[in-house]
Amino acid sequence: MRIPRLVRSKMYNYLDFEKPVADLEGKIIELKKLAENGESVDVGDEIVRLEKRSKEALRDVYRALTPWQKAQVARHPDRPHCVDYLRSLFTDFTPLAGDRAFGEDHAIVGGFARFRGEPVAVIGQEKGSDTKTRLKHNFGMAKPEGYRKAVRIMELADRFGVPVISLVDTAGAYPGIGAEERGQAEAIARSTSCCLALKVPSLSMIIGEGGSGGAIAIATANRVYMLEHAIYSVISPEGAASILWHDSTRAKDAATSMKITAQDLLDLKIIDGIVSEPLGGAHRAPDTVIAAAGDQIAAGLRELAASNMDFREQRREKFLAIGRNL
Repeated sequence: MRIPRLVRSKMYNYLDFEKPVADLEGKIIELKKLAENGESVDVGDEIVRLEKRSKEALRDVYRALTPWQKAQVARHPDRPHCVDYLRSLFTDFTPLAGDRAFGEDHAIVGGFARFRGEPVAVIGQEKGSDTKTRLKHNFGMAKPEGYRKAVRIMELADRFGVPVISLVDTAGAYPGIGAEERGQAEAIARSTSCCLALKVPSLSMIIGEGGSGGAIAIATANRVYMLEHAIYSVISPEGAASILWHDSTRAKDAATSMKITAQDLLDLKIIDGIVSEPLGGAHRAPDTVIAAAGDQIAAGLRELAASNMDFREQRREKFLAIGRNL
């Protein structure tokens, strides 16, 4: 019996629009089970045929993703998260906790580390990967103390002259009553202001969702990059639909109108580059996309280090130009 691969195919959490792929990959898994169980039927040729069809179907689906479908990919629960990037790209990571005023916010993970041998400050938003960690990290939605912790880390980075790297992945800042009582808007504004005032180079990578001021608070950087299927917007599509049409089910229309995709934002000169994702999204090959993101971060830091620019002035002009370009 000729079996091309005895390794069992992985079943992913398929999105609604991936049903054709899910059906084909389900059949492949069933046939591989038959082969592993020693069934007499020769299924090798059929597996090869279905794998080819599956890859073609996946390519066809991802070649024509709508903005709303990209939003779903950006939110995929199996996408690599901030802690995965920290684990793979950084060494000697020393986390800092607390804002020295109220408490610790696990939605924002940050501290000092080495990136390819060089010291950096790194700040990221962590959503969590299961029920326990999602609750611990509050689904990546930071409270005021989280943004004040980010300010604390950035100010230390400025003092010691090390670059700041941020990894953005949030639906937005936490909108709860307690957060508002503790000055959520002021904390976001202060964090954004701190980003703009940094004398050291800063670089931001949007790895999933870049939602509203919750993202801008740590993404106001000299260089802003996005993964291919990430999204970046002033408000979530559901929130925009609720405000514009009083109907959150029109999120698909809002996503199309808001220009939230990496490709649209690069055309509008709001971001500086796009990191390609593996066919089918980052969740299908996390190590590959993390390595690609690391290469882009390294290239961006080299470019900034080689320049003679005033980083504060460049940052100011970069964000003022967004309004002029639009």
